[in-house]
Order: sequence, then C-alpha cells, then structure tokens
Amino acid sequence: MSGVSGVSGVSGVSGAGGAGGADGVSGPVGPVDLVDVAADVAEGRTTSRAVVEACLDRAREWAGAGAFTNVFAEDALHVAEGLDLLLAAGHRLGPLHGVPVAVKDNIAVAGRPTAAGSAVLAGEVPAEDAPVVRALRSAGAVVVGHTAMHEFAWGGTSDNPHTGTVRNPWDLTRTPAGSSGGSGVAVAVGACWAALGTDTGGSIRLPSAVNGVTGLRPTTGSIALDGVVPLAWSMDTVGPMARSARDCAVLTAVLTGSAPSARLHDGVDGLRLGVVDGYSLEHVQAPVAAGVTGLLDALRGLGALVRAVGLPDVEGNLSAQLTVEAAEPSAYHHRWLRERPGDYGRDVRVLLEAGARLPATSYLQAQRYRAVLREQLLRAFEDVDVVVTPTLPFTATPVGATHVEVEPGRPEPLLGAFMRFTGLPSLTGAPALSVPCGTDADGLPVGAQLIARPGGEDVLFRTAAAFQAVTGHHLRRPVLPAAVPVPA
Repeated sequence: MSGVSGVSGVSGVSGAGGAGGADGVSGPVGPVDLVDVAADVAEGRTTSRAVVEACLDRAREWAGAGAFTNVFAEDALHVAEGLDLLLAAGHRLGPLHGVPVAVKDNIAVAGRPTAAGSAVLAGEVPAEDAPVVRALRSAGAVVVGHTAMHEFAWGGTSDNPHTGTVRNPWDLTRTPAGSSGGSGVAVAVGACWAALGTDTGGSIRLPSAVNGVTGLRPTTGSIALDGVVPLAWSMDTVGPMARSARDCAVLTAVLTGSAPSARLHDGVDGLRLGVVDGYSLEHVQAPVAAGVTGLLDALRGLGALVRAVGLPDVEGNLSAQLTVEAAEPSAYHHRWLRERPGDYGRDVRVLLEAGARLPATSYLQAQRYRAVLREQLLRAFEDVDVVVTPTLPFTATPVGATHVEVEPGRPEPLLGAFMRFTGLPSLTGAPALSVPCGTDADGLPVGAQLIARPGGEDVLFRTAAAFQAVTGHHLRRPVLPAAVPVPA
C-alpha cells in the first residue's frame, strides 16, 4: 500500500525512541485534523482510497504497538473506492465522507467478530452494526478496524492476556491507559483520523490524555448504547477520540443525529472556569499541575474568568465509583463467571469476583452518594460554565505497573489513582472532554479534563477549540522508533 503525501498527518516530533521533546514540535504536514482531510477529499485534493491507504500503512508500521485486534484492510479499500465513485457522481454522504475511523472491540460491526477483548465472546459475530457504527457509515466514514482494549473494558491499562499488550507510542515501554487504549494509540499514530471508545470510569479520557489526543465522554444517555458490550450500565457511554475539539464536535453531532455545534468558534471571552478548591490541583505530579495551569493561563489570556468553586464531598467519588464499577459488571457477568471462570484474565476475574461479594448496602450507599455529588456539581454550575481538573494525576506509567507514585515515596494502587478525577463526571452523568495541555520531561503527554453541566458538550468544544487555536499540544505526533516490538 502506498502512502500519500500530506495525508498521513504525521510530522517530525523530535526526541529519541518516539517520545518527542517538550519543545520538539514542528507543524503537521498536510491536514491537521479530520475536518481538514474530509475537506481535501470533498474538494478533490485527494481521494478516499489514498487517505485509507495512508492510514493502513500507519497501522502496519505501528503494528507492534498493538492498537488493533482486527484491521479490515480489504473491505476498507473497497468502501473507499465506492465513496470516491459516489463523490465523482456528485453525492457526498456527510461530513465524514471518505475518512477512515476505527471502533473499539466492544462495539458491534456487522460480520466482524466483536469480542470485547475477551475469550468469553471470541467468535461472536454480530449480524448488524451498532447504531453508532451505522451513524458513522451514514456520514460517509470508512471503518478500518476494531481497536484493542482491556478485557471487557474492566481495567485502565489495555494489558490483555487474550489479545496482547497495547503500548504507548510516545514510549513503547509505557501504558496507553484504558480501557480504550487501542483507540487512543490508533488516532495518535495516524492509523485512523478518529476512533470510538467507551467510557464508564474514564476509559475514553484516560487514553486520550496519555496518548496526546482529544476525547469526549458525552452526557450519560445522549448516545445509543445498543450493540455495545456493557461494563457498568448506569455509567456506560460511547464517545469520539480524535485529534482536535473540532473533530470531536463533528463526530458527536454525527453520533447524536444533531446539528453541528454552532458556537465552536465563539471564543471564551467572559466564560467562567471553575477550579475545585482543594481538589483540582491537589495530589498531582508537577508536570500535570503545570499543564493544567498553562491551560488556565491561556484561556484567561483569551478573556475567560477563573474562579474557585466548592464541591464539599468530591473526595468520596473514588470509593463510590469503584463500588458501582465493581457491582454492576459482576451482575452482568454472573453466569459466565460461574460457568467459565478460566476464560477470564486473572485481573478481570479478581475484580468480578470481588464485586460479586459486595453487600447491597454498599452499592445503595454509592448510589445515594451519586445523587449528593450531582446536586453539588449542578450547584457549582450556577457560578461557572466549565469545571477544570487534570484528566489523571500522572503521566503514562510503565507497562505492567500495578502501582504509581503520584507523590515521591508513596506508591498507591494504579486503578484507583487513574480515576481520581474521571470519576466526577462518570458518577454525575456530566460530559467531560480530555484535551492535551502539556508534556513531562520525557515528552509524555498531559491531559486536562473540562467538565460541563449535563447536555453542555457545546461549551466544552468551544473552550477546547479556543485553547487549541492558540497552542500546539494537540499537533504533536509520535515518531516511529527504529524498532517496534513484535505484538505479544
């Protein structure tokens, strides 16, 4: 497959081993994001087939990072050729016409095994696309593959005993986070222009942050979950991962069947940003604090107002999150866990067995807490338009790590540390957008989390678009290292 000049979207980010230096940014060659490449296809500057070929080349070059469980190369090229013929005849299906996208392996694609990264569902082949996949196709997207994930989405690393370990393209010894780690990697390396992930406790936002892409957890219930293997049904969502807020806005409109955001370029003059007192910038690594502070400073320079807000009971969110995310999956997996325990990876089996032993009182108390936290968050939104936190309090950890030191000399379990900030939107049903906002000393990306009131996706896109218009963090691309490991 031949590449096409100016379409791969990968530019030279300096630094050894693909990490890239914090200052090693040169502007992307060719289109910046999905909206640009869609315009290039629509206006005849390139073809869908050429764009798909370029992405398939990138998928092959980066195969050792483990982003995909299945690449639909032959089908994707046939579809691209058909879309080019339609365009030549004057028919453009929609804003994604001819653009390669990928979907997580727990989202049904007709005629393709959809196993949710598991042995339990190995060989399961859905007869129909999930509604979100139908929406992508109706808008003209070319589905190029299923992306790798943590088994059944129950984990934060995308280390998977059944499909292999997914690796962070900025440093292949590091985790891409999860559970939508494959989707984050695929977008970061240019193997697709966007991907769908699922997010229960942070599974879109976490890999978006550590892979340096932009990702949305939408308002709970706003995007159809039919055809998606569940994790915890009261918090599950499906959302887009892409290179920019502009891309995510277009994809969200496609997935919800709504009109595109009309205020994307309105700027942030007078917008009120809230920093949660004693929480937003507490217990985080220094590069993370610096990245989020830099985002706040940039937006303040554009006219936004930054003020402190209170969420008196926010520190309880991690306990409640872990309780709900333990109990509900264990209920869903009850029969399989009893009949086929050996088909689960050890880490997921242990979590499911622990969840099955939780008393009903713990689950009910967690649900009561969710109502209290949601009320407090809605009250905060009377004073601010967007709440800002880090996406996670540290940068990518080594593959296989089970603990992390957010503060030197104080290791803590990785799973809980991952969800310190992502639990707030998950529990309350609020939308949240992870935006690249900096790097650590090794060039590993840092993400900021923007949270709005339920239904407030437009203000998130508007805020992030303003930030991305004056900064270049989302333009950084990982460089293919000299040696990419053979997939496990």
